[in-house]
Parts: sequence; structure tokens; C-alpha cells
Amino acid sequence: MDEKANISKTAIGSIAVDAMGGDLGPAEVVEAVTIALKFANAPKHITLVGQEDVLFPLLEQHKLANHKRIDVFNASEVIGMDEKPIQSLKHKKDSSLVRSVELVKLGQCEAAVSCGNTGSLMACGTLKLRTMPGVERPALSSIWPGGSGHFVMLDVGANPTPKPEHLVHNAILGSWHHKSIFETEKMPKVGLLSIGTEESKGHELIQTTNEYLKQIGDIINYVGPIEGFQVFNGDVDIVVCDGFTGNVLLKSSEGLYKMLKKDVTAEIKRRPWRILGALLLAGAFKSIKGKLNPDKYSGAPLLGLNGNVIKSHGSANKHAIAAAIIAATEFVRHDLALHAREDIEKANEIINAYKKS
Repeated sequence: MDEKANISKTAIGSIAVDAMGGDLGPAEVVEAVTIALKFANAPKHITLVGQEDVLFPLLEQHKLANHKRIDVFNASEVIGMDEKPIQSLKHKKDSSLVRSVELVKLGQCEAAVSCGNTGSLMACGTLKLRTMPGVERPALSSIWPGGSGHFVMLDVGANPTPKPEHLVHNAILGSWHHKSIFETEKMPKVGLLSIGTEESKGHELIQTTNEYLKQIGDIINYVGPIEGFQVFNGDVDIVVCDGFTGNVLLKSSEGLYKMLKKDVTAEIKRRPWRILGALLLAGAFKSIKGKLNPDKYSGAPLLGLNGNVIKSHGSANKHAIAAAIIAATEFVRHDLALHAREDIEKANEIINAYKKS
């Protein structure tokens, strides 16, 4: 990475934010920063990474040009959502996505946040930061609302074709993610998403992973395979699946939420007396919206790397991006990797011994 004059401005506790990634453009990212800075647990410093000739006018517009907790790191290129990961990294080395991750590698920032191309972000994180010892592939971990509070689901898009060992690592990383974020000493319950609770069901990946997870019962609290209807009812705290299934479920669930919100609003407005009823139930609606709103859980950490990378949806709005920035701050504070390494090493030893038996 080239040394640039403004790199010295970044401070310990800084979060690098890819300002050019995402469908809604840099204006939405700048607005997200204004929202994030209002939170009590906001980062000490935010480095916006992108084309400075685009970002400076936006900062001026929001009266943030001379803000002591914000600076700009110039990156001249942008990786598009439809670009192939390896080619994009090879041909766009000065992209905002790559530079954001490199700031983490150099120790100038403690985490990188991006709404950009998921494949490129995963490839960049893996190449620049490398995976933790014993981990082959990183996984995107997402916090979801459920029947008994919240649960963690992974992978939601980083690795669509994993090996059984990868899913075992996901179970361990997800367990530590849950324990760290919710600050509990209790071992979270882990379920493997399948088409039935019977161990005979599911394809080879599911059946082999199930056997491996049973072998590491001293490391995680594995309860066995679960079905789709158990995902949201509070039966488990960690839902483990491949990245293809997790991504489809994530986006389908968010689409369902938006459809229901739109339909309920339309039905209420159809009749005057329904509006009165809605006013009486305003508190309940607000509470439910706060729990189910996907924007609140936008920040998905890329677990298993030697550095902190947080992915937000490509279509994320300012509130979702702000939530991802706050999630990055919390992720840094809990230092997940420090706790997970020992368990990963133990699990690999157990699985290797099981294969030989």
C-alpha cells in the first residue's frame, strides 16, 4: 500500500468506512456517519475512504468538513457490485474497499466497514489480513431477532460451498460472537440448519457436519439439527448453515418483513376506524418494529480473520450503515478472535483424530 499524507491523521480506535461501496452511494454513507456519531458507543474516530473530490462537498453539506473525529482517506477507484472478486482486487488496487481493509492491516484502523461487493470484500479480507490459525474460510455472522431475544446466524453469504470443517469453525466462532456481544457466561445452544431434526436427513455436508459437531461437545453446546420453523422460535442461540442457504434466508426474511410492513400500513389506512385502533396500539407497533427492523442488525462481521471487517448490505440505507458502524465498534471492543483461537485448535485436533479412527 502506498504511503499517503493523510494516513497519519488516523487514530487508535478508528473505524475505516468504505464510502463508495453500496447501492445508494457516498451521500448515504456520509449521512450514516452523522447518525453513528450521535450514539454513546460511537467510534472515537471515523476515516471515510473514497474519492475525496466527492466526499469533501458532502461533508461540507453536512457541516462535518472540520469535524475532529472524521477524516478522509483518498481512494481513486470503486469496485462495482457485479465485478468478479479476484479481478476487481487485481485491477483496482486503489479502490475504497481495498484501502479500507489495508488500513486495518496497517494498524491505522481497528475495523473496516463496507456495503460493497461481498465477494471482493471477503477475498480482500482473506488476502490482506489472512485467516486465524486453523481457520480456512471466513464466515459472515449476523444477529437476528428471535423468540427468546436474539440469535446469531452464520454463514450468511461469505462461503456458499463450505466443507464440514468450515461449518464446525462457524459453530465455534458463532458461539464466541454470541457470548461476547451479549456478555453471557452461559454456553449458547448451537443448531445445524437442515430439512429435519432426524440425523438421517440432509445431504452429505449436513450429515458429516453433524457428526463432527457431536465430537466437539466439550467445546460448544450442540443440540443437533434443526428445521426452518425452529430458526425464530428461540430453540437455539446459534444457527449454522452454508453461505448460500444463509444468504437466501436472510434476504427472504428481510423481504417478508418489508412486505408485511407495507401491507399492514395499507390495510390500516383503508378504514378510518382502523387508524384509530392503530393509534391505540402505537406503542406495541413501535416495539415490534424496533425488534424486527433489519436495519438494526445490518452489520455482519466477517469472522475468522486476523482483523475486523464488517459487511453491511449493498442496499443498506443510512440507518443500516450507521448500525454497521456501531456494530464494528462493539466487535472491536469484545476482541472475539482472542477467545476463539484455542477452541478452533482443539476442534481441529478432535476432528482429525475422528477421521483417522
